[in-house]
Amino acid sequence: MTSEPLPDWFHPPPGGWTADDLDRLPPSAPRFELIDGALVMRSPQTSFHSRVMRRLANAIEVAAPHHLWVEVEMTVRLGERQRPEPDVLVVDAPPRDDRTSYLPEEVVLVVEIVSEESAVRDRETKPLKYAKAGIRHFWRVEKENRAPVVHVYELDDTTGSYVPTGIHRDKLVVPVPFPMEIDLTTLYRR
Repeated sequence: MTSEPLPDWFHPPPGGWTADDLDRLPPSAPRFELIDGALVMRSPQTSFHSRVMRRLANAIEVAAPHHLWVEVEMTVRLGERQRPEPDVLVVDAPPRDDRTSYLPEEVVLVVEIVSEESAVRDRETKPLKYAKAGIRHFWRVEKENRAPVVHVYELDDTTGSYVPTGIHRDKLVVPVPFPMEIDLTTLYRR
């Protein structure tokens, strides 16, 4: 069995991949995020992941003040070799049709929905990088008994790390980054 050669664009440029390189990939390339200078291919989503992401983004958008925007699957430029792609993000910057990423100072909240393939990145790697970049609010969504559970974190200015502020099942009620009350049961049920 012979394998197809890798396309030319797949080989890293001299000096390795940078955040700017993601915008130069051909339209036919699969979606990637950049973690520590390495391209990480986005795996196919499960139906659970897709439903929770879409419905959670919609619920956040309903609660968000008018000057904030909700995006899904947009990258955040955390540095020259860091451009992760959270599942949902809330930004304090108007969207542009040609925009492909946001800067950390524009991001109010990032949400990662954990999947089997991304568990280590979503639980360990990305929260450290988001905190180091100064993104104040981080939510991690886990699947528990076929239902979403939202782990809420806030940046501690003293340590520069996230601290847990709550684990929410059935209903999520938070005062920050803006008041929200979300019925989590509507995220996975018909």
